[in-house]
Amino acid sequence: MKLLSRTTVYAVRAMLYIASSDHQQQYVPVRKIAGDLQISFHFLAKILNQLTQHNLLTSYRGPNGGIALARSAAEITLMDIVAAMEGEDFFEGCLLQLPNCGDEKPCPMHAYWGQIRDQLKTVFQSTSLEELGRKIKEEGLRLVHCPES
Repeated sequence: MKLLSRTTVYAVRAMLYIASSDHQQQYVPVRKIAGDLQISFHFLAKILNQLTQHNLLTSYRGPNGGIALARSAAEITLMDIVAAMEGEDFFEGCLLQLPNCGDEKPCPMHAYWGQIRDQLKTVFQSTSLEELGRKIKEEGLRLVHCPES
């Protein structure tokens, strides 16, 4: 199941990469992020620009330029990133995208989706970038591709 678009997944991965302890408090070149995460430079640049416009990142031009978090990883939630990429109304609307679905004329999935949507919204709002990064490290997961030896 794909709940989030590829663009949003890349945004989360890039934010986690920037928030990693190796890169905190410094500007990370976009080419480095793109190369390490194996994301097209131009596609990633558009994503990072959108995150910058939503005040989640700051950018610095020049030879030592790059991208940095606009505030601490503890202050940025998964919901902040999803809302920046998908829109504030991401969790609204019909799961089946039926135009007339609503509380007065619910579709067959309306009640189920409402409960699940509310739970997901709560998780996304309460999960910080810092917490997500810590859990990824604890589980031994990697953000970057490591070729097999």
